[in-house]
Amino acid sequence: MPRVRKGAARAQARKRILRNARGYFGVKNSHKYHARNAIVRAGVYAFRDRRYRKRDMRALWITRITAACRMRGTRYSLFINGLKMAGSVLNRKMLSQIAIEDPKLFDKLCAAAVKVSRATPAKAA
Repeated sequence: MPRVRKGAARAQARKRILRNARGYFGVKNSHKYHARNAIVRAGVYAFRDRRYRKRDMRALWITRITAACRMRGTRYSLFINGLKMAGSVLNRKMLSQIAIEDPKLFDKLCAAAVKVSRATPAKAA
């Protein structure tokens, strides 16, 4: 049986790898071996960071809401608890946007949440 060489397929594979590695620094954009390793690592980081981005955004929203609550003399935990007890369906992203764009509405939300959370007695531990 004759020996088969991968001529065209190998060239296409190399071209595909180097095309994906375009813009990388050093030999990672010109040598197939290094480019392949760089692409794999980039894929791992991209997969991981799609989840990290969600965590980071939630932390940012909570930080903004906390700052807005402190400006109004209350705590984040009291505010969120009051909203839950009041039956609000606003999520943290929406609350963050309201705190930035419509401070008067956030004042009303804050006052209502604090009123509800202080009106109900705390559970005995």
